[in-house]
Amino acid sequence: MEEQLPTTLTDKPKVLLVDDEESILNSLRRLLRGQPYEVLLASSGAQALEIMAQQPIDLVMTDARMPNMDGAALLARIHQLYPTTTRILLTGYADMPTIIKAINEGQIQRYISKPWNDEEMLLTLRQALAHQHSERERQRLEQLTREQNDQLKSLNATLEKHVVARTAELQQTADMLDLAYEELKHSYVTGTEVFSLLANLRLPPAKQTNRQIIELVRVYCKLHSLDEGTSRDLTMAAALYNIGKLSWTDSMMTAPADLLHHNDRERYRSYPKQSESLLMTLDPMKDAARLILHHQERWDGSGFPDRLKGEAIPLGSRLLKLAVDFIELQRGLILERQMNSDEALVYIRNYAGKLYDPELVEDFIQVCAAYLSDVSLADPSVKVMTTREVAAGMILARNLNADNGMLLLNAGKVLSAALVEKLIAFEAMEGAKYSIFVKLPEEAGAIIEAG
Repeated sequence: MEEQLPTTLTDKPKVLLVDDEESILNSLRRLLRGQPYEVLLASSGAQALEIMAQQPIDLVMTDARMPNMDGAALLARIHQLYPTTTRILLTGYADMPTIIKAINEGQIQRYISKPWNDEEMLLTLRQALAHQHSERERQRLEQLTREQNDQLKSLNATLEKHVVARTAELQQTADMLDLAYEELKHSYVTGTEVFSLLANLRLPPAKQTNRQIIELVRVYCKLHSLDEGTSRDLTMAAALYNIGKLSWTDSMMTAPADLLHHNDRERYRSYPKQSESLLMTLDPMKDAARLILHHQERWDGSGFPDRLKGEAIPLGSRLLKLAVDFIELQRGLILERQMNSDEALVYIRNYAGKLYDPELVEDFIQVCAAYLSDVSLADPSVKVMTTREVAAGMILARNLNADNGMLLLNAGKVLSAALVEKLIAFEAMEGAKYSIFVKLPEEAGAIIEAG
């Protein structure tokens, strides 16, 4: 038999009195008249169980001595069928075996001796029901917490399908993160990723960056066996590095940083500091916030906000800048032209020692090759050349596109002398400068490596 649902927290508590003596029941009923309880009476254990099978009961107080089924046996049965019901034994005998049986088998909360003191009995009932109310409230809050946690997990899995109003959902997620902070104190990384997905909804899909940066940072941490704390801080920094941009206009959010006007450029340079300020109030985010603050510093000291130089820049910030720039270059958020992955890595390599830590760049390229299937630059047989450096017989390692995105040549194309001349002419006509990824013939490659 399943236990009946307990009385809701707003209902009047139901108290069931069980005694085979009608005079006792009448006395108890008179005592409880005017109390905030719904009182039910039963003259036997069997009748009491029939009543409980039909409706939820909050508290049962039964006489110890009754024919057929004594109070201890009744309370043991109630404990088995309705464990949340509060159980009190009423005894007029110094019968320790009965009391012990009721405690052991019925797990009673209290027992009261006959004749009872009216005030003490009323106090006992109030305390027992107050404890029960408190316990049910605790269970309700725990269930609510579990449901909210499940909602967060579900939101993380199906976020894009549930977003209708960007601003409302951002606020909702912020509120949910505040409410769920205690639950997420051992898993704040998950919480920051949920929020980063919502923050990305300010951008069209082609401009979203956070998920790719998080995954790239995780690959780096795994390949380098970084400790849990460092990996957690880097992942959280990757998830929320651009939270300070949320107050920007939509047009500024999608504009290449290189094309921003003076006022917007100043606002752009303030976003790492604003991101850090938003996160510093959360104690678990303090180390990640410091990485975010300095992720736009440059190796040569020309970055912002503090113009840190070289190793004065935190190592995590140097790594985060590599990951952020690699993805944002491909999204057109730094330069007007969107690069492919190899072009972005060539850009990073060209600025090693200026924008980026030169000791990290080549290692980062290898990590990108492990993360992405379309990175050719990590292959030692693939070289990046200008149109005047390529020669007949070389093979394109990846598609060559004009600056306007038009496909010029497919990967795998063997270059001829005539084709090279056409590329030089087209480049001059367009006023562009192509980076051509070529796979060298073995003999030529050996000569270049030896040189």
